[in-house]
Amino acid sequence: MKHDVLEPRFIKAVPRDLEPGVLYVSMEYGTVVHSCCCGCGFEVVTPLTPTDWRLTFDGEGVSLWPSVGSWYLPCQSHYVIEDNRVWEAGPWSKARIEAELSRDKRAKTKFYSRSDTTIEPSDAPIDAPASRSSEVRLTGLVVRLRRWFF
Repeated sequence: MKHDVLEPRFIKAVPRDLEPGVLYVSMEYGTVVHSCCCGCGFEVVTPLTPTDWRLTFDGEGVSLWPSVGSWYLPCQSHYVIEDNRVWEAGPWSKARIEAELSRDKRAKTKFYSRSDTTIEPSDAPIDAPASRSSEVRLTGLVVRLRRWFF
């Protein structure tokens, strides 16, 4: 990885030009954006939704879960962002990528077709940490995102 530490910046809107090594966090839009940590220069967007990524901030460090897999980029880089640090993760096979994309599609379909607003533990992303709550409630931001996408 060319960038092994990211500087978190909490912003309202994502800038047109991304600075390498900066993790842009827009809570208003529920989105985290950064220039790919491998150094290829491509933009990586990680939406913060009940079926996508989760962000934690402890006052100093930002972490994203699950890992960031740039499967649609030429570099196909894969890494974890934990406490502002970037940890390179192993490459995934084409079959594993396809399985994850399929799981993600099923999770979104199931979540957004429900009349209630919870995710059961079985809907958690693969490799989810054991400490994660078994139930996630929709927030105003997610409701707005849901209306925008659907």
